[in-house]
Amino acid sequence: MLLAAIAAFLPVMAVDFLLDSYVRVRERALLQQSVDAVASRVQATAYDAISSLRRILAESPSLCTPSFIANVHRQMEVSLYLKQVLVENADGVQYCDALGKDVKYSPLSRPLSVPNQTETLEVAKYADLRMPALKVTQAFGTTRKVSAFVPILAAEPDSLLNGLKPTSMMRVSLTDGAEIVTVGDPKAYDNRGNIEFVTAESFAGELPIRVAAAVPFAIVRADYGDLDASFTVVAALMCGAFLILALQYVRRSDLPAFDLERAIAAGELKPYYQPVINLRTGALAGCEVLCRWEKKNGEVVPPGAFIDYAEVTGLALPMTVSLMQQVKADLSALCGDMPDLKVSINLFEGHFRDGTVVDDVHTIFANSPISFRQLVFEITERKPLEKMAQAQSVIAGLHALGCKLAMDDAGTGHSNLAYLQTLGVDVVKIDRVFVDMIKPEGAPVPVLDGLIAMARDLGTEIVAEGVETEAQALYLRARGVVQAQGYLFAPALKAGAFRDLARALNAPVVLPGLVQVSAA
Repeated sequence: MLLAAIAAFLPVMAVDFLLDSYVRVRERALLQQSVDAVASRVQATAYDAISSLRRILAESPSLCTPSFIANVHRQMEVSLYLKQVLVENADGVQYCDALGKDVKYSPLSRPLSVPNQTETLEVAKYADLRMPALKVTQAFGTTRKVSAFVPILAAEPDSLLNGLKPTSMMRVSLTDGAEIVTVGDPKAYDNRGNIEFVTAESFAGELPIRVAAAVPFAIVRADYGDLDASFTVVAALMCGAFLILALQYVRRSDLPAFDLERAIAAGELKPYYQPVINLRTGALAGCEVLCRWEKKNGEVVPPGAFIDYAEVTGLALPMTVSLMQQVKADLSALCGDMPDLKVSINLFEGHFRDGTVVDDVHTIFANSPISFRQLVFEITERKPLEKMAQAQSVIAGLHALGCKLAMDDAGTGHSNLAYLQTLGVDVVKIDRVFVDMIKPEGAPVPVLDGLIAMARDLGTEIVAEGVETEAQALYLRARGVVQAQGYLFAPALKAGAFRDLARALNAPVVLPGLVQVSAA
């Protein structure tokens, strides 16, 4: 009787679970379209201001002259968004503007740099506009700065909720948390407690601007009442099928995925730290975080035995979150003492499809002594990146936080060299396959030399992997490669050993009768 009751009840619960999942996916996709559209409009507005400002300065050899004012007016006529152009000094003293009057504005944020641009970005309350404005500023010489004012969006704030549920909330903010504009009821979301919300988030390209939206799940779920009733009737006919599926589920418990999932939950997957050495100074430049499975019986499982399986089953996502949490616990004090130390963490193809890794990084490291600029995320491609638009969005989100991206095993497997430009990679990691080509007599290695030259031309940092001999280290250093890792220096170390090595290599050196200097 008990089994019969369970068999009759579980399908109904399954219907609710599946329908809830469907509603979450569908409504989040609709919400994502809205925030992506707003982020795209913000990006277009900002880059329009940047382009207009550059044209004005390119055509104006001096400021505040009649020709300068004429150039400003010409740009205001052709621009969809440009409201004002202001010339002032570092203390905020105004010299001239496009409209010949005192410009009334008040800053709402600190100036932020724009990746790959020379301009700075600042949010301000401009005149009587309800919508906050972006103040895009370019230095002119050493004593003047020229700023263009554009509304963050060329619309009323309430229009952000067009097409969304009445109880929805949308917020535009800087990536450092400074709020720009919020519409709807943010209190319900900020103080949500146990209330579930459907959420979506997008970034305005490379700009340090985030757009987020949320709506209570119960509100959107209510729209699917008829579908819920129909599925519940069908579920009453599924008792027999449920019993079969339940038996299959029990059989599946013997699969390795369950053991790996248990190992992640039990904290058996541990980070080991492969030191990265500065070839010029011998100091520690950073580390790469590698994963080892330490079972309760003392057995250590190498990554080759489970990493591929973790990626296929999707367990690489919670595994990476667990590793990042342990890295925070292991290296917070060390990174606080050594602010230039870089910590590299591997990401997989699934991270660039899932997209939640940006939120995970922000949640784990936002209030940590490990700053975002100390984090380097390595693109490890055991499978090719299929959804390039989603991958670029994830990379833009990580860049917006201040993190760097590295191309692991460059030039091998699926690590397409074209990605170095299309994905905005900051660091190239030369695979040990190329390093092994270096001969003891120091004969040139054209393939390796070409890879180093290409990375240098692209302006990326270079890290050589698998350095095992002194001849390899000397060859790389002679060709301008500054950072390297490999058994010549140290294997992957546990947290305690790595911290000891870091403090020993980067300890300040005091010479008798001389001023204290640092080994780094």
